[in-house]
Amino acid sequence: MKAIQDYYAEKYSHCYGCGRNNPQGHHLKSYPDGEQTIARFTVPEQYTGGVPEHVYGGMVASLLDCHGTASAAYFAAQNEGLSLDEELGRCRFVTASLKVDFLQPTPIATELVIRASLRAVEGRKVQLEMTMSAAGSITAKAEMLAVRLQN
Repeated sequence: MKAIQDYYAEKYSHCYGCGRNNPQGHHLKSYPDGEQTIARFTVPEQYTGGVPEHVYGGMVASLLDCHGTASAAYFAAQNEGLSLDEELGRCRFVTASLKVDFLQPTPIATELVIRASLRAVEGRKVQLEMTMSAAGSITAKAEMLAVRLQN
């Protein structure tokens, strides 16, 4: 199955977090998963934070950001009855607002599971709720407002 990010047009595929055309990037991949979307990622040890052996907060936010914008595109396409090829071949979603609640330190070198659920689609705006978990424990929650770029 292709990841949502694999449908991005070439001109939108350079993101450090999820762009397939960024050789130094993380290449996060998000997938539909029933009524949600899911991404899995193991953070390399060089991204440690203030708590030894745990991920720094900027990386947590970055992963939520990339998964959220991909999820917004997926949910918008579903809402409009479009395929991902149709939706993502013509536009890209960007973050208007991202609120992250850090619930506990996120362990490094552990597979993280990021899930997004749709709250609402209103025109070009998509509202999402997300969680990040490690070994079954939620380490962060987020709310996102993503907006479709106008071409």
